[in-house]
Amino acid sequence: MDLSIIVPTFNEGPNVDELLRRLGSALDGRVFEVVFVDDSTDDTPAVIAAAAASAPFPVRLIHRETATAGLGGAVVEGFRAATSRWCLVMDGDLQHPPEDVPRMIARAERGDVDVVVASRYASGGTSTGLADATRTAVSRVSTSLTKAMFPRKLAGCSDPMTGFFLLDTDAVDLDALRPRGFKILLEILARRQLRIGEVPFDFAQRFAGDSKATFTQGVRFLTQLAMLRFGRMSAFALVGGFGAIANLVIMWGLIRLGVDYLPAAVAASAITIITNFFLLEYLVFADMRSESGRMWSRFAKSTTFNGLEAVVRIPVMSILVEGAHIPAVLAAALTLIAAFVLRFMFHALVVYAPRGAGRPASEPETAAAVSPGHTLEP
Repeated sequence: MDLSIIVPTFNEGPNVDELLRRLGSALDGRVFEVVFVDDSTDDTPAVIAAAAASAPFPVRLIHRETATAGLGGAVVEGFRAATSRWCLVMDGDLQHPPEDVPRMIARAERGDVDVVVASRYASGGTSTGLADATRTAVSRVSTSLTKAMFPRKLAGCSDPMTGFFLLDTDAVDLDALRPRGFKILLEILARRQLRIGEVPFDFAQRFAGDSKATFTQGVRFLTQLAMLRFGRMSAFALVGGFGAIANLVIMWGLIRLGVDYLPAAVAASAITIITNFFLLEYLVFADMRSESGRMWSRFAKSTTFNGLEAVVRIPVMSILVEGAHIPAVLAAALTLIAAFVLRFMFHALVVYAPRGAGRPASEPETAAAVSPGHTLEP
């Protein structure tokens, strides 16, 4: 089969030459191209361009000035730019060994699968490239949680969190994907029932550079999981629940310091209103930002509504405390729960409502063919 290899990169310059060398060796005699989708802030684009000039196969670079939807968004842009129906996704740090690609192709060529997953957890695979025992445990728990939430669609997949897979892009609806963060395979498998094949692989040590895994990526994963399983409202609830707990903790702490419960409630609300806006921006409504106007406008609408809601909610809380003799923190919790549905409806229908036809989120900022002698423009 013809093959497009999609490599999302972020500050991976030291890995580029070795990756291309090993791909060329592993796929000698095959027709393929490599598409780097790069979000780097260093000289990685220049390194890719220099390597492409001498590569014996087509190499292209899509450098995104704005890293829309993270690594997952980069992969989807690669799918759209690819010249081949079959796309192989792999990291640029060589933890996904190029030498395993022929086995993945051979599995796909049997003709009975839509996606071939290179699995760390299938029989014969290893996860030795994970940094330490903690990351190994987190990976295992995350995988188990994900499979429990999608028992049917992931029944044939032991490693839905891997970033190393071969996909028949004709089998998926690219427009239906809502990538966020690292776990693009999970997004693909959860959206549609696909025929899955697996090959085990050894997750290698990083060739150069640092891990991109962060606490923020973990939060994005949980948000993605909630949205895929339960929809946007559940992700909104996740953020709202975090804000509610923070609100109650701040209020409780201020009361313990001697602040009256009403000023404590006002201060706690102000802090969490601002914090929750940014969590909604980057976790829940990230895919709707580009069509919903300017960020300052969304901030003004969100904080104004939440401020007015607090103006109504806090007196109601006071009535519950003074009239019904309910403990202050419990009264605050009850009023926060009551406000949840109104907040979600306002944000979904007003704050993030489309303002016009802007550029699609999947359109790259710049796209250039950098391997001379090949016409593979998207």
